[in-house]
Order: sequence, then C-alpha cells, then structure tokens
Amino acid sequence: MTLKIATWNINSVRLRIDLVERLTQTAKPDVLCLQETKAENKVFPYDALKAMGWEHILASGMKGYNGVTILSKIPFESTEAPEWCDKSDARHAVATLKGGIEIHNFYIPAGGDIPDPDQNEKFAHKLRFLDEITAWFSKRKAAKASAKNKMVLVGDLNIAPLESDVWSHKQLLKVVSHTPVEVERLDRLQGSHDWVDAVRQFFGPEKILYSWWSYRAKDWNTADKGRRLDHIWVTPALSKDVKAVEILRDVRGWPRPSDHVPVMVTLKS
Repeated sequence: MTLKIATWNINSVRLRIDLVERLTQTAKPDVLCLQETKAENKVFPYDALKAMGWEHILASGMKGYNGVTILSKIPFESTEAPEWCDKSDARHAVATLKGGIEIHNFYIPAGGDIPDPDQNEKFAHKLRFLDEITAWFSKRKAAKASAKNKMVLVGDLNIAPLESDVWSHKQLLKVVSHTPVEVERLDRLQGSHDWVDAVRQFFGPEKILYSWWSYRAKDWNTADKGRRLDHIWVTPALSKDVKAVEILRDVRGWPRPSDHVPVMVTLKS
C-alpha cells in the first residue's frame, strides 16, 4: 500500500478549480494540501471538490487572501486550524488521518520586499511566525524519537534554503525568501522536531530544483529563474517510507496556472 501526499499553492481555488480536477485525475494524490485558497469557508467549493472524490475536507479560509485546505480520500480522525501571531489569517491546518499520520499544512507569510523587520512589518511577521511554530513543535520533544510519531509537514514555506533551490544564490542573498536570516529560521524550524526534508532526501542536496516561477517572466520556462518554496518534510519515523518524490513542473504550463507547481511524495503505508 502507498500513500500519495501533494502540496500546491493554488492561488485561488475557485479560479483554478479545473486545475485541481486535472491534477486529481492525472497525479491521483490521496491527500492534497492547498495554500492561498483565497475563499471564505461559506463560499468554499465543497460540492465541486467532493464530486472529484475528495470526501474529507478541512478548509480554513478568509476573503481574498491566504487560506489553507487539506483534501483527503482517507477519513480524518481529528482536525484543527491553529492561529499564530495573534492573527486569524488562515495559515495552518492540521488533520490526523485514520491510521495515525498527522499532516500539517502551512502557508508561511511571504515577508514583503525589504528583509529588515524594523523597516518592514511583513518581514517581522514572517520571522515571528517561524519563531512561534518552532517553539510549538519543540514542546513536543518527547515524541520526536518515537516510532509512532508519524507526521508530515507540507506547504508554501516561502523560503528557498539551499543554493540549489534558487536560480542565483549570489543575486538572491538579499532578496526575501533566500536571505540568511530566513534560512537560519527555517533550519531552526526543521531542527525543532527533527524534520527530514523528503525532497532533498530523495534527490540529494546538489540537484537544482524549483517549485515557483514568477508571473513577471515573459517565458518562465526558458528563463527558468525559479525558487523551491514548496516543501514536504516528514518525521524520522516516516523518512524510511519515502518511496518517490515528484515536482510537477509541467503544471506551470497549464492554462491560467498558479505560479507554484505541486510537489508530491509517495509513502509506503
């Protein structure tokens, strides 16, 4: 038995509901975590998604911005939508699947344009968000080494940590998403619960990998100035079960695409 878990910043679930259906049919994930759904729960397309086979849905949304959703073909044992930084801005959804795997879907703040928390409130928010969730996971230290601690963290983390995660390490060192202060915070988050980067475990640290290409590029594919902002991490108890990882680059070329593409991991369940 296998379990396919995908993450995708959809950049409006209602606008791109046809792309969700296409991905459902072609990639056949068992769990699909979406970010930037941009839909309040009262207008969320539950019926359309259930018609695609997504019988179990956890949506945490707000009007016009943010929003995270976990779609599953496997029943939920429990669900939660934690809030951070004293804001109700729909950036974290948690679902425990029947069988015990706990999935965390995050949309970490992008951080604006200036990588200085004193000059830029959005960047300060990003750093605070990372600090708060790092502290939260650290409190669960007792469970870290347990063979039963089966957790997956996915989402648009809005940080490309490695040189091989960006088109130009040198040119992006002072650009939000690849600055040393953000990378250090992401490293701390990863260490807070001994998370394993499933994508890098599978491909290795040197392979150039991107999951996002700006809309500003006239020809994104030829320019290929991408960043790997979308991540899938697993706890050590699941790391040995990672059998395949895919970054579905071709999705960026679909009609009216998101600027992000899906990332999918296949676990032996």
